[in-house]
Amino acid sequence: MNAAAQSPAAQSPADFQPKSTFLTTMIERGHVYQMTDAAALDAYCLGEIPVGYIGFDCTARSLHVGSLVQIMNLRRLQQAGGKPIVLMGGGTTKVGDPTDKEKSRPILLSEEIAANMASIRRNFEPFLRFGDGPTDAVMIDNAEWLDDLNYIEFLRDYGKHFTINKMIAQETVARRLRAEEPYTFLEFNYMLLQSYDFLELARSRKCRIQLGGSDQWGNIVNGIDLTRRIIDLQVFGVTTPLITTASGGKMGKTAEGAVWLNAEMRSPFDYWQFWRNTEDADVGRFLRLFTDMPLAEIAELETLKGAGVNEAKKRLADEATALLHGRVAAEEARRAAESTFERGATSQDLPTIEFDFAGPDGVTMRTAEQLLTQSGLAKSLSEARRLIQQQGAQINDTRPEVGQTYTRADVMPGLGAYKVQKGKKSIVLLKPL
Repeated sequence: MNAAAQSPAAQSPADFQPKSTFLTTMIERGHVYQMTDAAALDAYCLGEIPVGYIGFDCTARSLHVGSLVQIMNLRRLQQAGGKPIVLMGGGTTKVGDPTDKEKSRPILLSEEIAANMASIRRNFEPFLRFGDGPTDAVMIDNAEWLDDLNYIEFLRDYGKHFTINKMIAQETVARRLRAEEPYTFLEFNYMLLQSYDFLELARSRKCRIQLGGSDQWGNIVNGIDLTRRIIDLQVFGVTTPLITTASGGKMGKTAEGAVWLNAEMRSPFDYWQFWRNTEDADVGRFLRLFTDMPLAEIAELETLKGAGVNEAKKRLADEATALLHGRVAAEEARRAAESTFERGATSQDLPTIEFDFAGPDGVTMRTAEQLLTQSGLAKSLSEARRLIQQQGAQINDTRPEVGQTYTRADVMPGLGAYKVQKGKKSIVLLKPL
């Protein structure tokens, strides 16, 4: 039988009634798009402590909301009595995952990868319990085994199980080739390395489940095939649906950029606002995916109409923010938002940036463009100028003119800061020192 015929078939959750807590929860809350051999997977989850992993490459200092469903997958596994493995791509990041990418990723230095990895760890700590217990999460760097591979031996022992025919049939590769975009030999090796990760974790950590987004299906199946061939062990794959908004937008992408999970890159207030701005049609689905709220309570919130939907959105913002930043930060963000947007007041709970007003030149005034740029709401003076010209900016609740100047005395009374605003809901307090 050839490799393609032996590859596990995709099974929809609609065709299966699970008995294990893990699969029941995952399916009920909308986490499952497809899986392999659902009956055997369910039996594995019932019979012993299920061990599952997800890989995360270290391409930035933080993950963003687009990765949150995968973090929640690991949380659901641990809540169901399983053991999550967070696999950090210290090795694979040196190659760069080409999956669902139209162009090659930039190559990072080892020092950049190490710094990103250390920073990303904080994204998982609010969601998972780490430790040495049988169901405690562990974080592993795949550089532990990938950096020491002998390339010739690797090709001889594992490369022979992959055919070029099968690899170029994967949608990611086929799409890049159709567009006549380069698909480098370096990237071509990524799927071999990801498959080897699954094999290594199965051998060394008794890991039998790989979870990932639906775009990872081909890579997951390759790892299942390789593990079966090398150590004759059945392992499983579970993918989540591509999370898009009701209007078709990509989850976590906003006009201001990515919704980062690190607080210094996206404040708790702005994170709360992101969830508060969820489209009406997405509220119930996001409550199931991104909070631990009981399904019965979510069903009640889904019945709300009109202004009641806004209360459901606030509850989503409360619960999602509390999971990442803690309950106190979520409550402060909600109070700040209600004070700012519903009662027209300002609040010390808004994100605050302190800056040296005089600077090295001892200046005595700043322009509106400079304040917008200093606040981070505009990336450049030219962008700030366009915002002002398009009436998309406010300073101290009034629309400034291009070139309008502000002195220290122009801060808002009682705040000691300028209230700098972009659009309706992006607000920063800019405090001169």
